[in-house]
Amino acid sequence: MMRIFLFLATNVAIMAAISIIFNVLGLGSVLDAQGVDLNLNALLVMSAVIGMTGSVISLAMSKWSAKQAMGVQVITQAQNQTERWLLDTVANQARLAGIGMPEVGIFQAPEANAFATGMNKNSALVAVSTGLLESMNADEVEAVIGHEITHVANGDMVTMALMQGVVNTFVYFFATIIGHVVDRVILQNERGQGMGYYITQIAAQIVLGFLASMLVMWFSRYREFKADAGGAKLAGRDKMINALRALQRGQEAQDLPGHLAAFGINGGGMTRLLMSHPPLQERIAALQNQH
Repeated sequence: MMRIFLFLATNVAIMAAISIIFNVLGLGSVLDAQGVDLNLNALLVMSAVIGMTGSVISLAMSKWSAKQAMGVQVITQAQNQTERWLLDTVANQARLAGIGMPEVGIFQAPEANAFATGMNKNSALVAVSTGLLESMNADEVEAVIGHEITHVANGDMVTMALMQGVVNTFVYFFATIIGHVVDRVILQNERGQGMGYYITQIAAQIVLGFLASMLVMWFSRYREFKADAGGAKLAGRDKMINALRALQRGQEAQDLPGHLAAFGINGGGMTRLLMSHPPLQERIAALQNQH
């Protein structure tokens, strides 16, 4: 809860600073002179409401949507030795990490993968694929679980959701300004918001959203190194390195659904700038260079 409060407080301060900068630079007067009648402070607040609402709702629904999207079968009572071992391993690592016992689940997928999600680090979900259990030994699976437990303990789900909300805020804010400028200044529309505004605003959101996603993915890659280090601390560095090497030997993982992609043990992207995870060799090298 404190993490959410501090993050929101920081963002309010950022929004206030941007508002002051706009006033000092006279951006509002410049837009007025061009016939673009916008209350930038009101637009900034509205953009924050629009940008943050979707991220908060997505975070609140993350466990439910993950179970539905991935077909996760939550282990309520162990039915075999593997399930008992999973529950015990997660319980032990959660205790070491200082978090509440997460729900533990298994989902059907031939590729080795796992993810963690949830709005609260004391009420999270950790799920592993059947492919992971079949292709890795117990030490490697233990390291993967440690990686996911570290995501939970670090509050990565909350941080990523709030960061996405801030990005969405400024994408909508600047796309709206661009839409108005094109509509009023270039297309010379003086009768209110014309079709040019809506087309331009949508196009600007797509372009700015694409650029902003690079920042989000950079932060996601940074978090992966932290989660690997946490997995090494909980399970052992050699086990974590061997788990990453096992991922290298295995099948290329299919992308997890959007809001889960950043929290899997394995993942990629079309280009380096859009990768949610660093290359496995870089992650292995980072662990090997730890002292």
